Amino acid sequence: MLETTSSPPPEKTSRLSRSIILVLAFGCGLLVANLYFGQPIAAPISASTGLPSSMAGLPVTLTQLGYAIALLLLAPLGDMYETRTLVVPIVALGALALIAAAMSRSPLPFLVSSFAIGISPVGGQILLPYAAHLAPEHERGHIVGKVMSGLLLGIMLSRPVGSFVTSLAGWRAMYWLIAAAATVLAMLLWAVLPPRRPERSIGYGALLRSLFTIWRSHPALRYRAVIHAGLLSAFILFWTAAPLRLAEDFGFGQCEIALFALAGVSGACVAPYIGRIADAGHRRPKIARIAQLTALATSMVPFIISFMGHGMKAVVILACSGIILDAAVTANMILTQRVIFSLGDEIRTRINSLYMGSIFAAGAGGSALGGWAIASGGWSLAASVGCILTGGSLLYALLSPHARTSRI
Repeated sequence: MLETTSSPPPEKTSRLSRSIILVLAFGCGLLVANLYFGQPIAAPISASTGLPSSMAGLPVTLTQLGYAIALLLLAPLGDMYETRTLVVPIVALGALALIAAAMSRSPLPFLVSSFAIGISPVGGQILLPYAAHLAPEHERGHIVGKVMSGLLLGIMLSRPVGSFVTSLAGWRAMYWLIAAAATVLAMLLWAVLPPRRPERSIGYGALLRSLFTIWRSHPALRYRAVIHAGLLSAFILFWTAAPLRLAEDFGFGQCEIALFALAGVSGACVAPYIGRIADAGHRRPKIARIAQLTALATSMVPFIISFMGHGMKAVVILACSGIILDAAVTANMILTQRVIFSLGDEIRTRINSLYMGSIFAAGAGGSALGGWAIASGGWSLAASVGCILTGGSLLYALLSPHARTSRI
């Protein structure tokens, strides 16, 4: 049964204005874009920096790994330090890494920079629990859904924007553009966010040791993390392999790939509505359970239908597959975060870092799998792997002992 906390004090409601929600959504979206804008431009990057084509997905993989490590080592600090003084330096570090990548002329400096770029998106995973902290309990899912809309738009817009900018001015221009935006974001966050200092502070070593205790003592966290790890791996696999398929099988250039990737943006539109369902499911767990299983079952559909059609019909079906997959992954993510953000106010950032760290470690594997599968067996192999990953998540949700014994 879900452990809930008492309703937050009234002043938390008044501090969460629409402008703050907008800044948080923009910040989460821009920061998470660092993880994805390189996916559709992997080919020109590898050609320019001297990476072999078989390693074109390695920069994205390193960025994902950098993110997973930062989630475990840096994000928990959100339970110790004031939010602005923690997030702003992280954003600034990301801007410097982007500049270094834009100036790289050989594989090693670019790969090192790619790993460092993965550190900055952890700022978004500090801002997200921060939004949940400021939100009143009865609206937490809805408000987190709004902030998640920005994060998801950042994920989905980053790919088409990356392709479009690359088609106009080259891939280095995209890195310079994101670096400039990150600099503006750092100043904006410092100017508008209300201070939030955790009530209790512990040493860094004790903080890291507490991660193991939190992971072990919250089966809901483990259950949700395992499920979404499969979905996120499949999601990243799809958006790594699909642009490669479009370029190799249909002769698409960067501009055409950008238009294709733009279709996936519509999947983020479900976020506010799923947030309301999640709030209702907090009171009536059967609603949340049905919504979760529906999202998981839906996530398999894109990989099944993507085998259909020939020529432009196949491209249209592939675009529809991307929309369906993005919506399903979005829905499961918000349903999950509504649950895990209610496991405790004082450990919320650590819970989020454990959850995000585990799923993005799996996501890094999805990126590597996507490049390998499309090179080794074409789209048939890539889609088959995606179907196995999403199907595994659905089976675990149905058969897990936690699912049979818990209301969440």
